[in-house]
Amino acid sequence: IVPCHRVVGRDGALTGYAGGLARKRALLELEAAHATA
Repeated sequence: IVPCHRVVGRDGALTGYAGGLARKRALLELEAAHATA
């Protein structure tokens, strides 16, 4: 199971998310920061 905010377009572009693209971007950035810490 993949959380819906992690789904991106084939070209890497952010696509629709019920919470809005700004929130989706913020979630992905937050997860990326924790993954490298």
